[in-house]
Amino acid sequence: MMDVDALVAAITTLQRHDLDAWIRDELVAPRTQEGRPHFSEMECARVRLICTLHYDLEMEAEALPVVLSLVDQLYDTRQQLLSLAAAVSAQDEPVRAAIMASLTSSGGVSETDED
Repeated sequence: MMDVDALVAAITTLQRHDLDAWIRDELVAPRTQEGRPHFSEMECARVRLICTLHYDLEMEAEALPVVLSLVDQLYDTRQQLLSLAAAVSAQDEPVRAAIMASLTSSGGVSETDED
């Protein structure tokens, strides 16, 4: 966990007033410890992403919530697909083959994707 001062020191482009706004706007959600916000590794990575979008790519503050929402949706979808892939892999070979056949016949997977 990293506190606000350490985070601002670690990310040289990060402006404290921007971080305060991102917290207020709930773009990042630090945990409160001893009455002060602290950032997990995941939240620190999110702040770095926001910094890249805002400072390096010059994305307007109004667009950040939309882009971050899309990133969150992609992350959630990826996690769901990984869970589904694990569940399919845990099945017996005939069940896996039936799933692959169903996906192939419906256009979901091409023959070359099966490897």
